[in-house]
Amino acid sequence: MNKVLLVEDDPRVASFITRGLEEHLYEVKTITKGFEAIKEVMENEYNLIILDIMLPDITGFEVCEVLRSRKIIVPILILSALDTPQEKVKGLQAGADDYLAKPFLFEELLARINAQLQRAEFSSGILDFQSYAGVEINMKEQSASRDGKELNLSSRELKLLIFFMKNREKALSPIEIAQAVWNIDFDTTSNTVDVYINYLRNKIDKNFPTPLIHTIKGTGYMLKQKSYES
Repeated sequence: MNKVLLVEDDPRVASFITRGLEEHLYEVKTITKGFEAIKEVMENEYNLIILDIMLPDITGFEVCEVLRSRKIIVPILILSALDTPQEKVKGLQAGADDYLAKPFLFEELLARINAQLQRAEFSSGILDFQSYAGVEINMKEQSASRDGKELNLSSRELKLLIFFMKNREKALSPIEIAQAVWNIDFDTTSNTVDVYINYLRNKIDKNFPTPLIHTIKGTGYMLKQKSYES
């Protein structure tokens, strides 16, 4: 589950964003002041920061500058009523990755969040997800094996495995999987994700002593070496 830090002092806006993100299985923590936000990010890990500009103590621009000066590379999405081109340039120059003006559609905010998370995932590099728990991915040949045994995956199954490998030991919702692997919004009436999870399980777990793909009740799925079935 991706963790989002929301730095927003307007309780109505904060509640609206939090409610929407939690419905999409994001974990959200809200902070109303800039200095508190800096302290929180220095002490805890987040996948993305949503940052307002007009805060009670310091500006969002200053928060952004401090975090970047301290080598914090988590994606920052500025969300502000200040929507002039000059303000947007200032935000990006301060180190923000994206800038969305208020008022906004939640669907656009969600799309921008997903885009930033995908970029962060890609920029983390390709080598660190190619090997885990005996599973090896050969990107050049577009193939995968476990303990030296070829898995004979379809292209969609391979893409699903790559997504799991990149997010190993993390609970993934069907929504996240559908958006990453199929690049579509998740239809709650569809069982496509479940079907392909079973396809992949039959190849990656069947005939091996320990399963790697686990069902996380109420959340989705996880690729993990030790049992996490619940």
